[in-house]
Amino acid sequence: MKKLVPDQSKTPVRNGRSPELDQANKELLQKLALRPTGTSLAKSIKHTSGIPVGNNSLFAIREGINAEEALLHVSLLLKSAEEVSDEITERGSGIERGLIWSLVHSVEMARAVVDALLDGSRHRPSLK
Repeated sequence: MKKLVPDQSKTPVRNGRSPELDQANKELLQKLALRPTGTSLAKSIKHTSGIPVGNNSLFAIREGINAEEALLHVSLLLKSAEEVSDEITERGSGIERGLIWSLVHSVEMARAVVDALLDGSRHRPSLK
Protein backbone atom coordinates (compact mmCIF):
# COMPACT_ATOMS: atom_id res chain seq x y z
CA MET A 1 0.00 0.00 0.00
CA LYS A 2 1.30 3.44 -0.93
CA LYS A 3 1.57 6.05 1.84
CA LEU A 4 -0.43 9.19 1.24
CA VAL A 5 1.35 11.21 3.93
CA PRO A 6 5.15 11.27 3.94
CA ASP A 7 7.04 10.51 7.16
CA GLN A 8 7.62 13.53 9.35
CA SER A 9 11.09 14.93 8.98
CA LYS A 10 13.42 14.42 11.90
CA THR A 11 14.23 17.95 13.02
CA PRO A 12 16.52 18.33 16.00
CA VAL A 13 14.73 19.21 19.22
CA ARG A 14 15.93 22.53 20.61
CA ASN A 15 15.83 23.26 24.28
CA GLY A 16 15.08 26.92 23.58
CA ARG A 17 18.49 28.19 24.65
CA SER A 18 21.31 28.93 22.31
CA PRO A 19 24.87 28.04 23.38
CA GLU A 20 26.02 31.27 21.71
CA LEU A 21 23.59 33.29 23.85
CA ASP A 22 24.73 31.50 26.99
CA GLN A 23 28.37 32.25 26.10
CA ALA A 24 27.60 35.92 25.39
CA ASN A 25 25.81 36.24 28.74
CA LYS A 26 28.73 34.57 30.53
CA GLU A 27 31.23 36.95 28.89
CA LEU A 28 29.10 39.97 29.81
CA LEU A 29 28.90 38.89 33.45
CA GLN A 30 32.68 38.33 33.52
CA LYS A 31 33.30 41.85 32.17
CA LEU A 32 30.91 43.36 34.71
CA ALA A 33 32.73 41.50 37.50
CA LEU A 34 36.04 43.12 36.45
CA ARG A 35 34.93 46.67 37.26
CA PRO A 36 36.21 48.14 40.52
CA THR A 37 34.06 47.34 43.55
CA GLY A 38 32.08 50.19 45.00
CA THR A 39 32.03 52.04 41.67
CA SER A 40 28.89 52.23 39.58
CA LEU A 41 29.20 51.05 36.00
CA ALA A 42 28.08 54.46 34.70
CA LYS A 43 30.86 56.24 36.61
CA SER A 44 33.51 53.73 35.56
CA ILE A 45 32.83 54.17 31.82
CA LYS A 46 34.94 57.10 30.73
CA HIS A 47 36.18 56.33 27.22
CA THR A 48 36.60 53.55 24.70
CA SER A 49 39.40 51.05 24.53
CA GLY A 50 40.80 50.16 21.13
CA ILE A 51 39.33 46.90 19.84
CA PRO A 52 38.91 45.41 16.35
CA VAL A 53 35.46 45.28 14.77
CA GLY A 54 34.73 41.63 13.95
CA ASN A 55 37.22 38.88 13.19
CA ASN A 56 40.19 39.69 10.95
CA SER A 57 38.73 43.13 10.22
CA LEU A 58 40.52 46.13 8.78
CA PHE A 59 38.45 48.29 11.10
CA ALA A 60 38.73 49.00 14.81
CA ILE A 61 37.22 51.17 17.52
CA ARG A 62 39.60 54.01 18.30
CA GLU A 63 40.92 54.21 21.82
CA GLY A 64 40.06 57.24 23.95
CA ILE A 65 36.65 58.26 22.52
CA ASN A 66 34.55 59.58 25.40
CA ALA A 67 31.49 57.55 26.41
CA GLU A 68 28.92 60.16 25.33
CA GLU A 69 30.38 60.44 21.82
CA ALA A 70 30.55 56.64 21.53
CA LEU A 71 26.88 56.36 22.56
CA LEU A 72 25.93 58.99 19.97
CA HIS A 73 27.59 56.86 17.29
CA VAL A 74 25.81 53.75 18.58
CA SER A 75 22.49 55.60 18.37
CA LEU A 76 23.21 56.60 14.76
CA LEU A 77 24.21 53.04 13.84
CA LEU A 78 21.04 51.67 15.42
CA LYS A 79 18.91 54.27 13.60
CA SER A 80 20.45 53.14 10.30
CA ALA A 81 19.81 49.48 11.15
CA GLU A 82 16.22 50.40 12.02
CA GLU A 83 15.66 52.09 8.66
CA VAL A 84 17.26 49.28 6.64
CA SER A 85 15.29 46.63 8.53
CA ASP A 86 12.09 48.59 8.00
CA GLU A 87 12.69 48.62 4.24
CA ILE A 88 13.45 44.90 4.17
CA THR A 89 10.27 44.11 6.14
CA GLU A 90 8.14 45.52 3.34
CA ARG A 91 9.67 43.03 0.90
CA GLY A 92 9.48 40.03 3.21
CA SER A 93 6.68 37.51 3.34
CA GLY A 94 5.50 34.92 5.81
CA ILE A 95 7.97 33.89 8.47
CA GLU A 96 10.68 36.20 7.11
CA ARG A 97 8.48 39.22 7.68
CA GLY A 98 7.91 38.22 11.30
CA LEU A 99 11.61 37.61 11.90
CA ILE A 100 12.58 40.94 10.36
CA TRP A 101 9.89 42.74 12.36
CA SER A 102 11.35 41.16 15.50
CA LEU A 103 14.78 42.46 14.48
CA VAL A 104 13.37 45.95 13.90
CA HIS A 105 11.71 45.88 17.33
CA SER A 106 14.95 44.76 19.04
CA VAL A 107 16.95 47.50 17.31
CA GLU A 108 14.34 50.11 18.28
CA MET A 109 14.51 49.02 21.92
CA ALA A 110 18.32 49.07 21.92
CA ARG A 111 18.31 52.56 20.42
CA ALA A 112 15.75 53.73 22.98
CA VAL A 113 18.03 52.55 25.82
CA VAL A 114 21.04 54.37 24.33
CA ASP A 115 19.03 57.54 23.71
CA ALA A 116 17.58 57.41 27.24
CA LEU A 117 21.11 57.16 28.66
CA LEU A 118 22.21 60.14 26.58
CA ASP A 119 19.12 62.19 27.50
CA GLY A 120 19.43 61.26 31.17
CA SER A 121 23.06 62.38 31.30
CA ARG A 122 22.23 65.73 29.67
CA HIS A 123 19.16 66.63 31.74
CA ARG A 124 20.39 65.37 35.08
CA PRO A 125 20.73 68.15 37.63
CA SER A 126 24.21 68.64 39.00
CA LEU A 127 24.73 67.23 42.50
CA LYS A 128 27.68 69.54 43.24
